[in-house]
Amino acid sequence: TMADHNVDEFDYMAEEHEVDDIVDEVDEDYYARDDDNIEMDDYEALTKVPDTSAANARQGRDIQGIRWDRLNITREKYRLTRLEQYRNYENVPNSGEAAQECKPTEKGVNYYDFFFNSRVVKPTILHFQLRNLVWATSKHDVYLMSNYQVMHWSSMTRNLSEVLNFAGHVAPAEKHKGSLLEGFTQTQISTLAVKDKFMVAGGFLGELVCKRLDKHGVSFCTRTTYDDNAITNAVEIYDSLSGGYHFMASNNDCGIREYEMERFQLLSHFNFPWPVNHTSVSPDRKLIAVVGDHIDGLLVDSQSGKVVSTMVGHRDYSFATAWHPDGR
Repeated sequence: TMADHNVDEFDYMAEEHEVDDIVDEVDEDYYARDDDNIEMDDYEALTKVPDTSAANARQGRDIQGIRWDRLNITREKYRLTRLEQYRNYENVPNSGEAAQECKPTEKGVNYYDFFFNSRVVKPTILHFQLRNLVWATSKHDVYLMSNYQVMHWSSMTRNLSEVLNFAGHVAPAEKHKGSLLEGFTQTQISTLAVKDKFMVAGGFLGELVCKRLDKHGVSFCTRTTYDDNAITNAVEIYDSLSGGYHFMASNNDCGIREYEMERFQLLSHFNFPWPVNHTSVSPDRKLIAVVGDHIDGLLVDSQSGKVVSTMVGHRDYSFATAWHPDGR
């Protein structure tokens, strides 16, 4: 659960930095320099991890830029050790063992091909379960959180630019009913969604900040709830099919909220028995897939909020949903 503060988050956050630690080891142990024999510029050139292209990868370079040939462990050995030692976090005790009874997935097929690894792009996360913080709006446009900043990176120009900075004060430039004109200060962002010309960021205290990417400033700020358990876990932006865009926010207060994006008014608010980690709307906009701190998922009528069907089969809590384009 994203609400579970008994989890030793540092253990899991540490896992995220293991590769960085390897690179640090390269710096400290395997590139140990004698200041009398090597200049700082030479040292930095030697240890700097370069960008990696598909051509580099085909030539044998590690796609993360790790110089395994200069370490005292091979990539294969490190991978094996990690698989042996990694502790997967379980919300439901022994769910990992139960999952072994499930049908294994087929291996040996590539769904994606590696294209490029940019070292200038530094996405960050604040909680090991809150990872909806990177969005691609086209084949070459990527939006991401980097500390307090929403950044845009172009894979064509390789240019990185700031879209919005939450480190200071963020307040709406437009006036809409229900908008907090005083805005927010030093907002910790827990989730991000970007689609076409819209961006919505959600915060750990139930904040929602909406911005039109083709306009300066922020359009709308609100607090979905003042509940102690207010984290905005996920946001989805979608075409309503009835004119204009809507977005849906999933929160730890067990609620989902739908807003229209012309005047940013709340259209619906449905409550569930458990914190909601993610929702997605069906292609025909009639159903909502809802998952959270429960082993079962729900299919919900988008107009009434009533449960139409229960999705069973998972052995642990769920954190993501998606629909096939034909709605099945």
